Amino acid sequence: MADQIPLYPVRSAAVAAVAANRKRAAYYSAAGSGPGGERHNRYQLEDESSHLDEMPLMMSEEGFENDESDYHTLPRARITYRRRGIEWFVCGGWKFLCTSCCDWLINVCRRKKELKARTVWLGCPEKCEEKYPRNSIKNQKYNIFTFIPGVLYEQFKFFLNLYFLVVSCSQFVPALKIGYLYTYWAPLGFVLAVTMIREAVDEFRRFQRDKEMNSQLYSKLTIRGKVQVKSSDIQVGDLIIVEKNQRIPSDMVFLRTSEKTGSCFIRTDQLDGETDWKLKVAVSCTQRLPALGDLFSINAYVYAQKPQLDIHGFEGTFTREDSDPPIHESLSIENTLWASTVVASGTVIGVVIYTGKETRSVMNTSNPKNKVGLLDLELNQLTKALFLALVALSVVMVTLQGFVGPWYRNLFRFLLLFSYIIPISLRVNLDMGKAAYGWMIMRDEHIPGTVVRTSTIPEELGRLVYLLTDKTGTLTQNEMIFKRLHLGTVSYGTDTMDEIQNHIINSYSQMFSQGGGNSTGSTPSRKSQSSAPKVRKSVSSRIHEAVKAIALCHNVTPVYESRAGVTGETEYAEVDQDFSDENRTYQASSPDEVALVQWTESVGLTLVNRDLTSMQLKTPGGQILTYSILQIFPFTSESKRMGIIVRDESTAEITFYMKGADVAMSSIVQYNDWLEEECGNMAREGLRTLVVAKKSLTEEQYQDFENRYSQAKLSIHDRTLKVAAVIESVEREMELLCLTGVEDQLQADVRPALEMLRNAGIKIWMLTGDKLETATCIAKSSHLVSRTQDIHIFRPVTNRGEAHLELNAFRRKHDCALVIAGDSLEVCLKYYEHEFVELACQCPAVVCCRCSPTQKAHIVKLLQQHTGKRTCAVGDGGNDVSMIQAADCGIGIEGKEGKQASLAADFSITQFKHIGRLLMVHGRNSYKRSAALGQFVMHRGLIISTMQGRSLSFKTFLIWVLISIYQGGILMYGALVLFESEFVHVVAISFTALILTELLMVALTIRTWHWLMVVAEFLSLGCYVASLAFLNEYFDVAFITTVTFLWKVSAITVVSCLPLYILKYLKRKLSPPSYSKLTS
Repeated sequence: MADQIPLYPVRSAAVAAVAANRKRAAYYSAAGSGPGGERHNRYQLEDESSHLDEMPLMMSEEGFENDESDYHTLPRARITYRRRGIEWFVCGGWKFLCTSCCDWLINVCRRKKELKARTVWLGCPEKCEEKYPRNSIKNQKYNIFTFIPGVLYEQFKFFLNLYFLVVSCSQFVPALKIGYLYTYWAPLGFVLAVTMIREAVDEFRRFQRDKEMNSQLYSKLTIRGKVQVKSSDIQVGDLIIVEKNQRIPSDMVFLRTSEKTGSCFIRTDQLDGETDWKLKVAVSCTQRLPALGDLFSINAYVYAQKPQLDIHGFEGTFTREDSDPPIHESLSIENTLWASTVVASGTVIGVVIYTGKETRSVMNTSNPKNKVGLLDLELNQLTKALFLALVALSVVMVTLQGFVGPWYRNLFRFLLLFSYIIPISLRVNLDMGKAAYGWMIMRDEHIPGTVVRTSTIPEELGRLVYLLTDKTGTLTQNEMIFKRLHLGTVSYGTDTMDEIQNHIINSYSQMFSQGGGNSTGSTPSRKSQSSAPKVRKSVSSRIHEAVKAIALCHNVTPVYESRAGVTGETEYAEVDQDFSDENRTYQASSPDEVALVQWTESVGLTLVNRDLTSMQLKTPGGQILTYSILQIFPFTSESKRMGIIVRDESTAEITFYMKGADVAMSSIVQYNDWLEEECGNMAREGLRTLVVAKKSLTEEQYQDFENRYSQAKLSIHDRTLKVAAVIESVEREMELLCLTGVEDQLQADVRPALEMLRNAGIKIWMLTGDKLETATCIAKSSHLVSRTQDIHIFRPVTNRGEAHLELNAFRRKHDCALVIAGDSLEVCLKYYEHEFVELACQCPAVVCCRCSPTQKAHIVKLLQQHTGKRTCAVGDGGNDVSMIQAADCGIGIEGKEGKQASLAADFSITQFKHIGRLLMVHGRNSYKRSAALGQFVMHRGLIISTMQGRSLSFKTFLIWVLISIYQGGILMYGALVLFESEFVHVVAISFTALILTELLMVALTIRTWHWLMVVAEFLSLGCYVASLAFLNEYFDVAFITTVTFLWKVSAITVVSCLPLYILKYLKRKLSPPSYSKLTS
C-alpha cells in the first residue's frame, strides 16, 4: 500500500541527533507550559532516546532515501519551497497576517487563565483560593453587541456579496449614478434581512435551550438544611443532591448515596456515547457517616487535579483532618460524577470540583463554526472570474474612446453599466432555492421525521467523499440478544433453547429431591464429582455447569422498582422478601452482561439479589441459592477478561469463574481442539463471543491466594504488575465450560445503506468510544468491512519507535481495513501525521475505537486538511457533537441517547437507513439544481446564454460563456438583418426574443418534467404578454401584433436555440448517461 510514501527518517549523524533533541526539548517544554501542555508531557524524552535516533527504521527492504528535513517538524509544515517577500504576501501572506492579528486580539480579550489543581473544602465554597467559572451552559454564537457585526462579517467576507455592496454604495455618488437606488438596494437588503432573521431565530432558540438547562433546580445541602438552587448558580465546593433520572449539573466527587451498597449506576451516553451504565463508588469515609448532616460536622477537603480533557481518568485525594490520625483516601475515576451524565439508581450527594467551561463535557465540546457550502465557494470564484472579464471589457471600452476626459470616471461607469454580468439576484435565487430543497427533504414521506436545521448547505449532501459515523445507537441499537451456546460437542441456537430449559429444570429437580427438599442446598453431584474418578460428564451436567457459571460470573445488579400505588416506601423496599419477576430490571456496566443474565433467567436460573458481598439465584422450582462473593476481577481492555471467586453457602465450596475474549482465554483453559474454530465461525456470523471457564479451589488454596493478593494490593511500587502476577497464578489449567455468542442488533437496513454508500464511492470511517473487540465485531456484522477483506488491527504503541515499526507492518498490507485505538492513533498523529493519514485514506474502511469526543473532531479536521474533500459526520449522542460541528455536513440521529446530537446537527434523521436517500436522492438533486440555478441566473447577465445542467465548474462556465456569445450574436445580428426598416422597435424585438429564448433554454435543461414546470413556463410567458399593456412607452402594440413581427421573432429564436436542441439530442443518442443504460 502506497510504496512511494516515505516515513521521514532521523539524521543519523550524532550532531544532527543532538540538534534534534534540543529542538524537541524546546518545543515540548514550550508546549507543556500552557494549559494544554499536560497532553504533551505524557510523551517524555525517554521515548526518544539516542538509540532510537540511530535506529534504522526502514520503510521497505530497499530502505530510505536520504532526507535532510528535520524529522520533528510537523509534517503539514514540511514544504520544499517557502515564498518570501512580496510574492509570499500576495499569495496568501496577507490572509495569514490578518488571521494571526485577529487571534492575538481574541486571546488578549479573553485572557485565558492557566488551569491549576485545587483544594476544595466540603460545603465551603467561600474557602476557594481562586475564582472559578460560572456553572452555565452557553451555546450561542453571538451576544446582543456582536450579533449585527458578526452576521454582516459572515456575509461580506465573500467577494460576491462585497461586490454587490460596493456597486450599491456607488449609486449614492451623483457622478456614478446610472439607475434607481431601489434596483440595487432592494435585492441586497432582502438577502441581508432574510439572513439576519434566520440567524436571529436560530440564536433565540439556542438561548432558550441554554436558559432551560441553566434554570434546572437542584437541592443544595447547607448547615441550615436543603435549599433549592439553579444549575447556573452552583459553585465549586457546594454539596449537591442529585435524584434518580436527574442530570448531574457539574463535575463532582461522589460522597454519599441512598443505596445501601455504597455505590450507584450512572448513564454516560451524553458524554462518551456508551449506553452501558457505569458503576460509581462513594468515598467510604463519608458514606459511613450516620446522617447526611454529619458532612458539616467533619473537617474535610478534596484535592483535585487540574481540569483535563480525559473523561476516563482522574487523580485526587480525600482528606479528613479532624480524625486521629487524619484519614487519607485516594480518589480515582470510579469516585467521580461528570457533568451531563444521569443518575440511574438511588440519590447521590457530591461535592462540586469543576464548573462551567472547566467540566469534562464542555472541554470536550468544540465551538460551532459557520458552515459554507462548496458550491458557494465555487460561485465566489466564478464571480471573481466574471469581475475580471468585466474589468477587461471596461478597459477595452475606455481604450476605444481614446482615454479622453475623466477616463477613470468613465471606466467606473462602464464597470457599473456592465455590472449586470454579475447578477445581484444570484444570492436571492440561490437562498430561495435552498429553502425549497429543505422543504422538499422535510416533506419526503420515505424519510419521515427528517429536519433540516441548516438550510444553507443542502447541496453538500451530494458532494461527500468521507462519511464518519458513530457506532453505538447509530449503526447499532445497543440491544444485545443471546444467540448461541456451544459446549464443544453440541451447539444450541435460538430455536433449541427450550432443550436447555428442560435440562436445567430436570437437573435442579433431581438435586433437591436427592437433597431432601433443602431449599438452600446446592448440587450434591459436585461433592461426588470431587471424590469420584474423572469420567466424561453428561450433556445435562455440562449444561447445568455452564448456565450456573454464566449466572454467577458477571457484575450485574438486579433492581426492583416500586409498584404503582405504593406510597411511603423506598424504591428498593423489601428487596430481600420480594423477588417477583414483573418489577425486576438489571443494571450493569455492559449490555453484554445484561443479555447473558437475562438469558439464564429465560432458561430457569434467575439472579434475584446482589450486594457487595453476596448474590442469590432462584431455581426453576423457586428455591434460593446463596453465594458469597470473595473476590471480583473486573474487565479491563488490557486483560480482556473478568473473573469472580464465590463460595457456595450450603456446601462451602469455593469456585473461581472466568469469562473473556478468546485471545485471552485460549492460553488459560485446558487443551481443546474446538475453541478456535468455533470462535471463528461465530465471529463470521457477527456474534460477540465470550469463553467461560472455571476452577475449583480448596480453602487452603484460596487463603494462600488471598494473602498474596492483599500484599500485592498494598505495595507502593509496581502495584499493577504484582496484582496481575498473583491473579495469573490461579489462571492456570481452567476447565473450559462453554462458548457464548451474543448479537448486538443493528439498526434496520444498515447493511444495504452502507453498501449503497460504498458503491457511490463514499469512504466510511467508524469512530467509537467502545472497546476494540466490540468495534471490530460490529464492523464485520454491519458489512462495513466485507467478508473478503482482511482487517489489520493496529497494535498498541506508546512511542515513536513502536509507531514506526507498526506503520511498516501496516504499509505492507493491501486492500485491508484498519482498526486502531485512540491512544495509538494519538501517538501516530504526533510523529507521523501526514504519512498515517495518507495510508489510512487508502483503506476501504477505517475503525477508530476508544476515541474521545475531541479525538473524533480532530480526525474530521485532519481529513479536511490533508485531502481537501468534503466530510460528513453522523452521530446520536452528546459525545458526537464536536465531530458533527467540525464536519462540512453534520447529521444527527434522534435516538435513545437523547436529542443533543440532532439539535447540534445540520440535518436530523430518525434512522441510519435514511442517510442513503438523503445523500443519493436529495443531496445529488440539490447540488444539480443549485448548480443549474446558479448558471441560469448568471446566463441572464451573460447576454442570455445557457448551460448544460452539469456540475458547476470552470469548464462548464466557459462552455455556457461561448454559447452565450453565439446566442447574443444571433439575437443582435438577426434583429439588424430582419428588422432593418423597423429598427426603431429594437426594445420590443430584443425583449421578445430574450423571453422566448429563455423559456426554451429552461425547457432544454429540464430532465424530468412536472406539471408545475409546465405551469411555470406558461405563467412566465403570460406575465410578459400582460406587461405589454402597461409599458406603452416601450412597446408598440400595433407593431408587435403583426404577422411579420411574429414570424421574424420566431425565426431569430429558432436559429438561436435549434442547434442546441440538435446537439443535446445527438449527445444523448451517441453518449447516453449511465442511468439510462441501466433502465433500458
